[in-house]
Amino acid sequence: MAVSIAQRPAAATAPVLVLTFLAALIFHHGVADVASGASATQELPHRRFEYKYSFKGPHLAQTDGSIPFWIHTGNAIPSADQVRITPSLRSQRGSVWTKNKVRFEHWEAEVTFRVSGRGRMGADGLAVWFTSSQGLDGPVYGAADQWNGVGIFFDSFDNDGKKNNPAIIVVGNNGKLVYDHQNDGTTQALGTCLRDFRNKPYPVRAKVTYYKKTLTVMINNGFTPDKDDYEFCTKVDNMIIPSEGFFGISAATGGLADDHDVLSFLLFRLTEPGQQPPPPESEIPKEEKDKYQEEFQNFQQELDKKKEEFQKEHPDVQGQPIEDLFESVNEREIRQVFEGQNRIHLEIKQLHRQLAMILDEQRRYVSVITDEIAKKGTTPELGQMDSASQQLGSVISTQQEVLRNLNELRNSFYESLKQIGSAQHQGNTGGIGTYETIQHFNDIKEHLHTVKRDVEHLVQRNAQNPAEKVVKCPEVPPMPSCLSTVHFAIFIVVQSVLFLCYIMYKSQQEAAAKKFF
Repeated sequence: MAVSIAQRPAAATAPVLVLTFLAALIFHHGVADVASGASATQELPHRRFEYKYSFKGPHLAQTDGSIPFWIHTGNAIPSADQVRITPSLRSQRGSVWTKNKVRFEHWEAEVTFRVSGRGRMGADGLAVWFTSSQGLDGPVYGAADQWNGVGIFFDSFDNDGKKNNPAIIVVGNNGKLVYDHQNDGTTQALGTCLRDFRNKPYPVRAKVTYYKKTLTVMINNGFTPDKDDYEFCTKVDNMIIPSEGFFGISAATGGLADDHDVLSFLLFRLTEPGQQPPPPESEIPKEEKDKYQEEFQNFQQELDKKKEEFQKEHPDVQGQPIEDLFESVNEREIRQVFEGQNRIHLEIKQLHRQLAMILDEQRRYVSVITDEIAKKGTTPELGQMDSASQQLGSVISTQQEVLRNLNELRNSFYESLKQIGSAQHQGNTGGIGTYETIQHFNDIKEHLHTVKRDVEHLVQRNAQNPAEKVVKCPEVPPMPSCLSTVHFAIFIVVQSVLFLCYIMYKSQQEAAAKKFF
């Protein structure tokens, strides 16, 4: 009985324990779902790039060696692509700081840097600052001690011998704390993580975010070129920093030395979702606004004086709008088209004059030959005379054919002149400038250039000394006494040259006709 009485309460409480466990499990799942839903619906802050507090290459430094909106001190060396905070020499210090204060509550800074050296260990390290004043020089990684703000230190030298370096350390200060060098600042660190950032194949990237009193540090280890490949380093909650301050980057070397190069520093203003960021005009101090306003007024007065002087020197244009003194884009295009048409017209006239000269020469040659034949009578050598007369007849027929072709060429030039004249008339009345019209005139111009080259070649060959060609020609049969050898040689040379030119011109004309049609 005792046993049964003792077992009955245990059997009764077992279902109660199971139900309690299930209820607790369901409750935890519900809380997790609510938390995940809240995090999913939470919107990210708006980011706005602030160029006055940033720098990056290329053309990072100006010709005088300065960085726009930044100052550099110590051994810092700005260049086109990066800022070398300290070179790999012993006991070097350098820093860069913004000229103007940052006056917004939430921000995010992206720093791209490279720390490289020959030794297995480096020194001393690099620091990213946000302080109420510029720490231009000092013992803490090249910046001043007892700062008021926050510093993110990339410490590469193990001062305390605990083999906990290289490390990333977040240290805050209210202006009264002296940095603990002997312990690498571990006694004052608000957050830390061990990351090796020396001698990486790609630049190392650090993202420092201050949003709603929470400072978060993300790091890209430099093993991949992916710019968004960040991993969590450390996070500091309920952190109070000055409402306004300066951003800076500093570095220092000691007995060991590294090159500390900063490739870019990009600052973004963060705004809570649903809130509009203040306009950029509100960020400019009143002193700068007054200065810019005064410069603008001085410039306006100088401009008014120059306008008055110009109107006095040019009274004829007084009262006319300034826009009328300059041509528009359409007017410039039309002017260029008409100038091109005028050049084409002049070239056609020049070609026409050259063709007229060639025709006159051909007529003169034909008339001389016919006069020679008419003057001379029959000779005893009838067989030789018959052969010579046949050759002369063939030459005369060839010359007549050349004359006909030249006439046709002149007629085609006349037609081209008529087409250009009509196109100019249409352009003056209705306006031109369409693509088809311009293409048409380009084709005409190209064709005319081809004809011009042919005619120039023809004139050059006609201008050559016929005596040089007589040597190369085969020996002609003996001529009768009615026709001298010199006249016959000249005639043969001229007709052969013209015949060859005609063949060349005919083939090019056929090729041009195939091109156009």
